[in-house]
Amino acid sequence: MLDIGENAPDFKLTTLAGDGPVHVSLSENSGNPVVLLFVPMAFTGVCTEELCSVTSELSEYEALGAKVIAISGDNPFAQAAWAEKEGIGITLASDYEHDVASAYGIAYESFLPDKNLNMGGVPKRSAFVIDAQGIIQYAESSDDPGELPSFADIKAKLSELAG
Repeated sequence: MLDIGENAPDFKLTTLAGDGPVHVSLSENSGNPVVLLFVPMAFTGVCTEELCSVTSELSEYEALGAKVIAISGDNPFAQAAWAEKEGIGITLASDYEHDVASAYGIAYESFLPDKNLNMGGVPKRSAFVIDAQGIIQYAESSDDPGELPSFADIKAKLSELAG
């Protein structure tokens, strides 16, 4: 996993906007902190809980000057259906080829093999805070897909950066 102090790899991923697919990148948000949330899969309980919780607190992140982007390996159309069904209001970016999860060092070699899924490349539930200069200031990842990031620590880091 990438660590604090390292340059965050840029990416260019697809999200589904009201007028169709558009690209989202880390570099387009330079000048502001970015919270990157990697989630394993759309339409799953813990991922839905996480992103709905962040959506309900989005004004807190915005007040700290941060943009929140959630990344999963789902295609952008599945992500859009999930967002509509659950009321998710943050940008969902499709890492369909799992290139970004690999670049950040948080891809499972095999996701949930005990449930016979055996899908490689799925992102581990992870969170990164990237400062306005593109440097990782906070990094957290868990092998347990049911373990949520520490949003209190993420907000504390954003507050420190806004400081």
